[in-house]
Amino acid sequence: MVQTETTYLKRFRDISLDDIPWVGGKNASLGEMIRTLQPAGIRVPDGFALTAKAFRRHIKEAGLEESIYSSLDRLDINDVRALAQTALQIRERVRSAPLPREIAASVELGYRELSRGFGEEATDVAVRSSATAEDLPTASFAGQHETFLNVRGASALDAAIRACMASLFTDRAIVYRAQNGFSHRDVALSVGVQKMVRSDLASAGVIFTLDTESGFRDVVLVTGSWGIAETVVQGRVNPDEFWVHKPTLKAGFQPVIRRERGEKAVKLIYGDGGRAVKEVRVSAADRLRFVLEDAEVLQLARWAMAIEDHYSARAGHPMPMDIEWARDGRSGDLFIVQARPETVHGQARAPKLELYKRTGEGRVLVHGKSVGNRVGTGKVRVIMTPSELGEVQAGDVLVAPMTDPDWEPVLRKVAAVVTDQGGRTCHAAIVSRELGIPCIVGTGNATHLLPTGREVTVSCAE
Repeated sequence: MVQTETTYLKRFRDISLDDIPWVGGKNASLGEMIRTLQPAGIRVPDGFALTAKAFRRHIKEAGLEESIYSSLDRLDINDVRALAQTALQIRERVRSAPLPREIAASVELGYRELSRGFGEEATDVAVRSSATAEDLPTASFAGQHETFLNVRGASALDAAIRACMASLFTDRAIVYRAQNGFSHRDVALSVGVQKMVRSDLASAGVIFTLDTESGFRDVVLVTGSWGIAETVVQGRVNPDEFWVHKPTLKAGFQPVIRRERGEKAVKLIYGDGGRAVKEVRVSAADRLRFVLEDAEVLQLARWAMAIEDHYSARAGHPMPMDIEWARDGRSGDLFIVQARPETVHGQARAPKLELYKRTGEGRVLVHGKSVGNRVGTGKVRVIMTPSELGEVQAGDVLVAPMTDPDWEPVLRKVAAVVTDQGGRTCHAAIVSRELGIPCIVGTGNATHLLPTGREVTVSCAE
């Protein structure tokens, strides 16, 4: 058992938040919860982390270190074509290089031990990135790096780990580091290997320990949809939403003070025919059902409050949290699969008042869920696929089915964002809050009703 613990591999139960420089924010947080909160009944799936040292050795032994960082030093991140070409070349070289023998052996032993713990020869795992500058209170790096789901077998795991390491050099991650003042050389990537929860047979989602729009601290917001949580995070669905009042819950009552049923049109499940996962339509009956019973919502809220209390006590100041949950469809058990600091309202800022003057009464063209409290105006630019992102001009109102992290360089220059799909905890919402951009998600039909070139006002202030 102890033999799997090496310079390059650490079991989650042996790491904590003190280990962020070696295993990154995401993996350190998983270890912290397993060590300190799992004994109190909060379930967290087991796993292990490949350390940042493993990443740096992989880069060095492949002879890539100098060429990668010198090419990034010369790169103009505003040159979209050069950015894409440079990033792709770097990723292909990192991904194609074999892992150093010692690291590959550690991974094989760690995976074998994890599989044995679940009574399987080759268990299903998620392979997640955990950058050493990720999930900090001031920068979420939300979706900057890749995640690989339902990975089975030593060979598939080896390939997923190399691809995960390569994702430190996605276009969006390179731009995000540059714009947030992180040196490329100073950020390494730890890889987390975590046992999957069979939420493809049940439901999953996201929890915030405050109101995401106002920053009000006395509520827990739970969102969820059928299947694996990526549909919620990526904005592929309009999820169910539940609000729980913290003080009343602490007093022993059952305060689910608000419920909103989402459309939940699609779900992500385990694939077949060589596909790890696939997206399928949700039945009409399931779309009309809430994904959680009140007792489950309250259980998740209690766990979220306990996580927030622990992280706040450890930090010495209030620490609102952004948490991912999943329910196993076989056992019915709930799990916490990630927890990170909330990066918008969690930072102390001086109050700021913005005044807007309305000069006339316009007709409401579309409506959805507002993100933030700002107002933006501009010409509509409908973008249906990432290949069209080059058409977006500074000051446009971006209208799209949804956004994902690859769109982030463009989001930084638009006046507002409007999406057909997504809820308050999807990628478009999270990034728009960080950037201070007015955003409307879950409109259902904005891409059909708003033509490119039309002048519109997007108001999140009413």
